[in-house]
Amino acid sequence: MAALVRSFLTRLQNLSILQTPTISRTIKMNSADLPELFQPPVSRSMKTLDKSFFRKVIPLAAASVSDMKQITNVRKELEKSSDMLKINPIKPLREDETMPGAKCFLLTPGVAANEPKTWSPTISRLVELKIAKLRPYDLTLTYDDWTMHNILEAILPEIPDDEKETPAGFAQVGHVAHVNLRTPYLPYKYLIGQVLLDKNPNVTTVINKTFDVGTESVFRTFPYEVLAGPDDLDVVVHESGCEFRFNFGKVYWNSRLGTEHARLFESFREGEAVCDVMAGVGPFAIPAGKRKVFVWANDLNPDSYDALQDAIVRNKVSDFVIASCDDGRNFVRTATTKLSQNPRKVVLKSRVKISRKASEDEKRAFQEAAKNEERTLDEPTAFSHYVMNLPASAIEFLDAFKGVYYGREADFEPHTRQKLPFVHLYLFQAKLDNEQAEYEDTCKRISEHIGAEIRLDDPQLDMQIRYVRLVAPKKKMFCASFRLPASVAFAQP
Repeated sequence: MAALVRSFLTRLQNLSILQTPTISRTIKMNSADLPELFQPPVSRSMKTLDKSFFRKVIPLAAASVSDMKQITNVRKELEKSSDMLKINPIKPLREDETMPGAKCFLLTPGVAANEPKTWSPTISRLVELKIAKLRPYDLTLTYDDWTMHNILEAILPEIPDDEKETPAGFAQVGHVAHVNLRTPYLPYKYLIGQVLLDKNPNVTTVINKTFDVGTESVFRTFPYEVLAGPDDLDVVVHESGCEFRFNFGKVYWNSRLGTEHARLFESFREGEAVCDVMAGVGPFAIPAGKRKVFVWANDLNPDSYDALQDAIVRNKVSDFVIASCDDGRNFVRTATTKLSQNPRKVVLKSRVKISRKASEDEKRAFQEAAKNEERTLDEPTAFSHYVMNLPASAIEFLDAFKGVYYGREADFEPHTRQKLPFVHLYLFQAKLDNEQAEYEDTCKRISEHIGAEIRLDDPQLDMQIRYVRLVAPKKKMFCASFRLPASVAFAQP
């Protein structure tokens, strides 16, 4: 019998149908291609979560295998013939409770255990040679088996595509998931909160923002309501190798901006001085400090300032990052003046480690080598970058740059190698007919506030406008980076 089985498997490998097999792809439960048979029951009127409602029995066929030595081979053949059920995360290999010690493979819905005409040549041969035996199998799926998207699609009202914004698209900050629910979803808000909580193991609190950020608070904080879990917004967040601790309800943080944060601070060079005017809890300042960039970081929000100070200590960047709690317009001027008067020096010590087993002579040699490898970073007397990350209103602070370097022309080109600093301005821009029109409008607005003509094609400005993200259907967020115009920097205040 064993020889017959080996011969059969060899013949299967040599069949032309298996030489160029069509292997069906695995379908995920979230996929739009998920067959209706595997979709959860629908209830558009559910207001309180009833998990038992989602129990569903799906009639399938299964190929039972009693010889455990054949499991691997049978799996390969069923995969090649596309007979095995491939829906992630449903496990196709199961214990066969009808045959002690046997296992079974779940088969695709088109296969009926008692109808050989629905069997593929591979299944027929496996049954003929008694390698496998087909049997009916009732697959039971419950609330725990379906994804968050599956459940929400089954319980939320059907909304026109142009108004639909899936609540599953939440943002996560530490253990907090926050959503911005549109009006049609509000009657289902607690139901949505519970599903999000159940389906995301790292989430313990779900909140809904009740107003847009910035519309109610100068600190970009927001009123919120708890949809599920405790009212605990004290979070721990990791970004760019740094740890931040803060109360999400009292400061501004957007996890979706991590890539943008990195793009900018990675452009700063070691030893440069950066003025972070609206620093928040430090997503630019702290990673920059780790890169040995001198940062003067400021935020008007006392809670942001406290979290920033904590992050400086927690991430060990106190040699490079200074925190302030001041009005942004005033900070631009005071920080620029203070930097010119009292720049810092940081001694970078060698990382040479001395072995405990080293002799006294070896220790002295190591210490001397370490001392020789020490170097000092001198903080410049002028900033190379100003970061203004307050998209709703930072543009209004540009007038603070008028005369900020008045009387200091000799500190910059062409008298020295020091160029005038870059201003990195984050701002919202209305969506217009095309990108060029948006750029031109952005330049026009900047010009009005800074008091000088700002053009993309001005070689003295090295200007770039970068699209960051779509904030709303008709509103974009840009980062406009340009050198401070000489006519502004050296103007009489």
